[in-house]
Amino acid sequence: MDFLRPVIQPYAWGSRQVLADFQGRPVPSAGPEAEMWMGAHPKAPSGVVRDGDEKTLDAVVAADPARELGGECRERFGGRLPFLLKILAAEKALSIQVHPDRAQARAGFAAEQGRPGPPTYVDDWPKPELLCALTPFEVLAGFRGAAEAADVLDALGLAELGPVSAALRADGGPERLTEALRLVLTWPGPERSRLLDAVVAASGRAAARGGTHAAAYDAVVRMAADHPGDIGLLASLLFQHMVLEPGTALFMPAGGLHAYITGVGVELLANSDNVLRAGLTPKHIDIPELLRIVDPAVEVPVLAPRALPAAPAVSTYDSTAPEFRLYRCTLNGEPVEVPAAGPRIALCVEGSATLRDAGGSELKLSRGESCFLSAADGAVVADGRASVFIAAVG
Repeated sequence: MDFLRPVIQPYAWGSRQVLADFQGRPVPSAGPEAEMWMGAHPKAPSGVVRDGDEKTLDAVVAADPARELGGECRERFGGRLPFLLKILAAEKALSIQVHPDRAQARAGFAAEQGRPGPPTYVDDWPKPELLCALTPFEVLAGFRGAAEAADVLDALGLAELGPVSAALRADGGPERLTEALRLVLTWPGPERSRLLDAVVAASGRAAARGGTHAAAYDAVVRMAADHPGDIGLLASLLFQHMVLEPGTALFMPAGGLHAYITGVGVELLANSDNVLRAGLTPKHIDIPELLRIVDPAVEVPVLAPRALPAAPAVSTYDSTAPEFRLYRCTLNGEPVEVPAAGPRIALCVEGSATLRDAGGSELKLSRGESCFLSAADGAVVADGRASVFIAAVG
């Protein structure tokens, strides 16, 4: 069992309060802090102390993958820790984005080797992800139904959006949604600024009227303050708008468009940074490739925690991702066996917990602290009064 030193990502959409307070540092922080990474991603591996030496977790895993990952995990994922755990602290909207599946990531990454220009694929891994809300968390997740999306656009009363509504109301299946997104993302440049000004103004009026979609219109107005003139403001109305309640989670499979707007949550994802963006960002956007991998029919389930029958103090969030599974242990003074085998990362979000392995070694986690449990650590028991998330292999 080893304490981790997470890496803080200072993206502009982050908070100057949340992560600093979470880790017990002075508040406010010097600049925005958006994500706290715990894992072995080569872009920002966590620090770890082994045998008195400061190392990074990716180097520790690479030095002895059989010990750290176990034989099964090493064979399944090529000697790589397959998951990455994060805390997200969003004060502004993240980009609208989609992630590839394994075959798409491999093919896309291979095709871009040696090609000039900014890459669309930064590695050859998929990036399914699961977000568990710690506070109310506002998100865009998956397409609306085609008819509903057309109704949302029509309520703005803007004749310019007629072709998009017509595409949504045409005969056909989910592909109508992809066509509507294409029309929005390829809107002619000279007309775009005036259109978006009109969309934001009309969204403000629609939000004031109230009704079923008032919150989605209000989100457009709020996002426009941080992303003026961004075509993602219009595109956002094609997607389902929701607020996750604390303790619930959202699973984003490959092909599902989504954006996180505001909130604090625990995110568990495959160990990849492959992101194809559709808006609300100044970063590279590859529209043809994005439209190729988007799956307009993908469902984005909201997950309630499911208590394990043999361990009521442990709940899990079910997903189909082979790279990861998220558990939450609610400790109330009784010892609880930490779920799963193989490599795990434990993160304490409330209270204080003591972890003990089969050899009698102890490690105490307080709020904001995390540790790596290798496959060689075997069965681990936790006690105390705390809420602890466990990231493990799916």
